[in-house]
Amino acid sequence: MSVIEINHLTKDYGHHRGIFDVSFSVNKGEVFGFLGPNGAGKTTTIRHIMGFSKPQEGQISVDGKDAWTSAASIKRSVGYLPGELAFPAGMTGKQFIDFMAKERQITDMTKTNYLLDMFDLDPSGSIKRMSLGTKRKLAVVTAFMHDPEILILDEPTSGLDPLMQERFIDFVLGEKKAGKTILLSSHIFSEVDATCDRIAIIKDGEVVSTIVANDLKQNKNKAFKVEFSNHEDYEKFVANTSLDVSVKRPEQDQVKLQIQDENIHELFQELSEYQLNFISEIKFTLEDYFMKFYDRKSSVEEGKEGLSHGMY
Repeated sequence: MSVIEINHLTKDYGHHRGIFDVSFSVNKGEVFGFLGPNGAGKTTTIRHIMGFSKPQEGQISVDGKDAWTSAASIKRSVGYLPGELAFPAGMTGKQFIDFMAKERQITDMTKTNYLLDMFDLDPSGSIKRMSLGTKRKLAVVTAFMHDPEILILDEPTSGLDPLMQERFIDFVLGEKKAGKTILLSSHIFSEVDATCDRIAIIKDGEVVSTIVANDLKQNKNKAFKVEFSNHEDYEKFVANTSLDVSVKRPEQDQVKLQIQDENIHELFQELSEYQLNFISEIKFTLEDYFMKFYDRKSSVEEGKEGLSHGMY
């Protein structure tokens, strides 16, 4: 059963900026990853889901409600963590929590206290003086203090230190175990890989692929890095092999081989005729899959262009 439905969503700001014919759904009890670099269209899509923007084309529904006409109801019921934070001026964290509890008519603060403890947040200080990481923790607490069934998270760990990032992943996994429906937008591979059941990749405002996470982990296409003990063996192997050599590095006497599971025996039989320094399997990752759609010199993890990931 789909809880979030996006069908052919388009918002064209001109000069190929915006989102174009975006379609995907998030099922009940599922963590759905929305993966792409900064500027790819993730936040624009989420702003339409939350009813902050009206689509030029397409339809969006959240829990059976139209995202534009029922925006107020959706905002009250879902847990929304925006990528860019904005708080009322002049409040302490405690005052803001109390304000949000009153707005949502929360009388049982058990969930709030659990979140405060989990994220090690002391909300007593002025929000204006808080660090970005502390503000992010305050946003997490107030977004989920009403224990919503649907969570919409836009770059949720931005500004959190590594320890808090791990705690946030634990929090998402706990909410998943409790049956919550979660849309997680991110450019951080480890975050998506650790939590998501399915993943949509967005590039230049278009969804270019949607994949089941377990299919990546059980991929039957293998890659191996091999280094020969001498250049003569390297040259002989490259000249005579029937295997798929995807990368050659003659200066290091190394090759990268692509091979199917059923052909592993053939690989080792052929390599037994040569002297090797080592052979190692290269695990196929979410990042590898993602980079099929992006330039190898792009760095999604950094959210910017121009950093090489290296050949291996």
